[in-house]
Amino acid sequence: MARRRFRDISRRELLVVVVPAVLVVAGAFWVAAQFIRPAPPDSVVMSTGAPHGAYEMYAAHYKSILARHGVTIVERPSAGAVQNLERLADPNEPVDFAFVQGGLGVGAEKDGLVSLGSFYYEPVWVFYRGREPLERLGQLRGKRVAIGAEGSGTRKLALDLLGASGIDAKNATLLPDGGLAAVAALGKGEADAIFLVGPVKSAAIWSALFAPGFRLMSFAQAEAYVRQFPFLSKLLLPEGAIDVARAIPPADTTLVAPMSTIVAREDLHPAVIDLLLSAAAEVHGGPEVFQRAGEFPNPKQVDFPLSREAERHYKSGTRFLHRYLPFWLATLIERTLVLVVPIVAVLIPVLRIAPAVYGWRMRSRIYRHYGDLGALERDVDEAHSGAEAPEWLKRLDAIEAEVEHLRTPLAFANQLYILREHIGLVRAAILKKAGTPRPG
Repeated sequence: MARRRFRDISRRELLVVVVPAVLVVAGAFWVAAQFIRPAPPDSVVMSTGAPHGAYEMYAAHYKSILARHGVTIVERPSAGAVQNLERLADPNEPVDFAFVQGGLGVGAEKDGLVSLGSFYYEPVWVFYRGREPLERLGQLRGKRVAIGAEGSGTRKLALDLLGASGIDAKNATLLPDGGLAAVAALGKGEADAIFLVGPVKSAAIWSALFAPGFRLMSFAQAEAYVRQFPFLSKLLLPEGAIDVARAIPPADTTLVAPMSTIVAREDLHPAVIDLLLSAAAEVHGGPEVFQRAGEFPNPKQVDFPLSREAERHYKSGTRFLHRYLPFWLATLIERTLVLVVPIVAVLIPVLRIAPAVYGWRMRSRIYRHYGDLGALERDVDEAHSGAEAPEWLKRLDAIEAEVEHLRTPLAFANQLYILREHIGLVRAAILKKAGTPRPG
């Protein structure tokens, strides 16, 4: 019976300490779990661009790089940057990120969209045929001008530049041809001038640069366009920069250019963003005709808020674990650390405090009797005779009875025996006082 009572008391005291400790650790687990993102997806959807265009070309590079890390890019061709942005803004469109031409985000709805930075220059190329030099867009009045297909960034930018120059559908014939179709139209004489937007390596621009009879316009009013459209930059294409032997271009040529950016939905997984930016450095980080090595990607000239993960990447580079471990393993460890570290931070203090609290509770079961015993001992010491000895002994017997029924773990048994010894000392003091005669 005594053993069972001792076991029940020990278990009760243990529960009083353990249950709050478990609740604290469980609370830490719950709080940490709120910060754990789902595992990175194994596939993401990218809205690319028109066939044979620069966006499609670069998307293929990104697709190859991410595939090395087990992430598949699903390409969705589009008419161009305008349609890409429309898809991103439409919650019913299954698109995660896309190339978007700089400037298209000015005045656009920005809720739910973030930028990953700028990736390369997209110069505006105006090719024409004829003997008369073309130096100002105002000279296209009355001409047939291919400005790109509906939904393309080329068309939007061409209309802006032509509009600033006083050219519109009322005083010129604006054709919906873009890319290689526009190059073909100029070659067949179906267009007098064409607008192309993109890097040198894109198929349409490369074809136009080497096409017989094609001439490239140098923007005499480039500075004016840059002032009116702040998202544009002024670029110089030096003589022979494309082909020194053939002198392409035949003279220094001034161009204007927006930046090509990647815009993503804000819920795109941070690990995928980090992976995309690492891929961007590989694809766009080298020297090109219009850029120095390491100039791109960068967080400059973005129309949308820079994503937090992109901001962190530009400051600190690729995440530490991703530099040395496979993508899946690095993300698994990161997610585990988010959960484990806070729990350990709480668990260690709990493991240190809980035994101390348990010990304090068990000792307090013993120490609380010292209060009554000490008060009794003071009464005995202050008395001049042993006349009250029967009452003292009655009080002492009550204390001793409670102590005899007190059960503690073996680790605290020595303190219980010491208490019993002190009871015996007080009893001896009472009996001694009882033998003292009442003063005279």
